[in-house]
Amino acid sequence: MVPFSKILLPIDFSERCLGAARFSIPLAERFHAEITLLHVEMPPEAYPESNIDREIPPEKRLRDFLCAAFAHLDVKRVLRVGFDVAEEIVKYAREHDTDLIMMPTHGYGAFRRLLLGSTTAKVLYDASCPVWTGAKLAQGPRAEWLNPTTIVCAADNDARSKNALKWASRLASALDADLILVHVEPRLQSSGEEYYSKEFHEQVVAEANAKMDKLQRAAGTQAQVVLQGGKVARAVSKGAEDLDADLLVIGRRSDPASEGLGLNTYGIIRESPCPVVSV
Repeated sequence: MVPFSKILLPIDFSERCLGAARFSIPLAERFHAEITLLHVEMPPEAYPESNIDREIPPEKRLRDFLCAAFAHLDVKRVLRVGFDVAEEIVKYAREHDTDLIMMPTHGYGAFRRLLLGSTTAKVLYDASCPVWTGAKLAQGPRAEWLNPTTIVCAADNDARSKNALKWASRLASALDADLILVHVEPRLQSSGEEYYSKEFHEQVVAEANAKMDKLQRAAGTQAQVVLQGGKVARAVSKGAEDLDADLLVIGRRSDPASEGLGLNTYGIIRESPCPVVSV
């Protein structure tokens, strides 16, 4: 639903989690939404050989988490115990009709730039509601983001993209922001002799614009269209950067073998200069 009435914010008390939490505050303020801070604690039997006695119980850490920052908001603090953190997040979201899950990528170690954290990847795969995430959320929103002006929706010509475009359009309207549609056409970088390249380029552009016109008629939108050439993940991220996007919206497929944006979801999230909502 847009505007949001229920935002789920899974927290593990990490620095990157703090960044995602700071992004949730202006959204909750704008839409008078309820925020649920959900912490999933692994049961003691998950660490059978550990004798570590936590100095601060998870109940207290959850109770004290960003108390001042969230004091003026409608906030619930929920502690669950489970072996599979992602499963608990998705389950809670479904049980409570969550409109949006907000979480960082939680990629760690030497390959942080190449991987999404396993929890985020599972949530993206299984969640039925939109998921807000990004690889560069640790610092929270820049000052300009408190009043976002540009939302970019990256789209193919399929049902997932239509849903993402409709969702992005409703959000842009609610925020009084501009909506720009970015479509990647790899053939725009095709090589050839000068005359052939010009002719081929014009044909590809016409076909791509026709696809986007069809998509927008189906979605009921009239957004500006920007065409990009090259590999999907990099081209979408470059488009968002060039347009100074405050938010990037993409369609999400659960089938990992699918083509287009679905196959490139993780790559787009890794490279995007702004937060990404996958619908």
